[in-house]
Amino acid sequence: DDRTIVDSDGVINLDKVPRSMVVVGAGVIGMEYASMFAALGTKVTVVERRDKMLDFCDEEIIESLKYHLRDLSVTFRFGEEVAAVERHQTAALCILKSGKKIAADTVMYSAGRQGQTDDLALEAAGLSADKRGRIDVDTSYRTAVDNIYAVGDVIGFPALASTSMEQGRLAAQHACGEPVREMHELQPIGIYTIPEISFVGKTEDELTDSATPFEVGIARYRELARGQIVGDSYGMLKLLVSPADGRLLGVHVFGTAATDIVHIGQAVMGCGGTVDYLVDAVFNYPTLSEAYKVAALDASNKIRNITRIDG
Repeated sequence: DDRTIVDSDGVINLDKVPRSMVVVGAGVIGMEYASMFAALGTKVTVVERRDKMLDFCDEEIIESLKYHLRDLSVTFRFGEEVAAVERHQTAALCILKSGKKIAADTVMYSAGRQGQTDDLALEAAGLSADKRGRIDVDTSYRTAVDNIYAVGDVIGFPALASTSMEQGRLAAQHACGEPVREMHELQPIGIYTIPEISFVGKTEDELTDSATPFEVGIARYRELARGQIVGDSYGMLKLLVSPADGRLLGVHVFGTAATDIVHIGQAVMGCGGTVDYLVDAVFNYPTLSEAYKVAALDASNKIRNITRIDG
């Protein structure tokens, strides 16, 4: 009803900040709005049927986000599902399958975006969509029908504006017969929680699962002059580095301007740069970008120490 029970579109039409809110779904949109309303003083409860949130991100950074949000009185209910939501005169009552009941001024449903394909009569064109409205495409974003292309949220993850725009450009080039490359694998992910999260490349879990050796270099914003100036004591930058040749395998940022400074790591990775470049680079002072030098030194020192011991 865009007042007591809302989705991620209707939530922006609320005429006042609710005193309490239940956010159903701990995906990107759910966590962005949960952190926004928590920062405004709303008592937020996040209900998620899985046992963790944002599981495609670096685990340490997600733990940092959870710690920060709990400090803003956000409550997490993992492994729980909503059975029903009752509208009452003064509030909503969210009833979980476990029997728990949570009272809140507003309940926000944010369990993922739905592709708007129901009204497109896809079957008339020889196409079909899955239960979430998503369409299968090939690497050129062409559907099963040669002259029909699909990009953006309607083809699924990562469903970001940045990747969707690039998908559209590449699809248009392919459709017009222009030479076209596949989208670069180094696509940064930006999550506008408070604080921000952004990363590019591999996570620690992915590297561990593929038995890829790596070393970790970390810089804390509180170690930087700019971090102290802006009052960000919780931010961090993490570099995942190949000990064999110093290549950057992943860059993960949490805190102020994370979605901006991640692009430095993206550029270095895309050009085949190594951690040595970041060690030797001179960064403007005072900036948050200096975190790259601090993290690079941290990783390099760890690699050097292991090499010394290992012979």
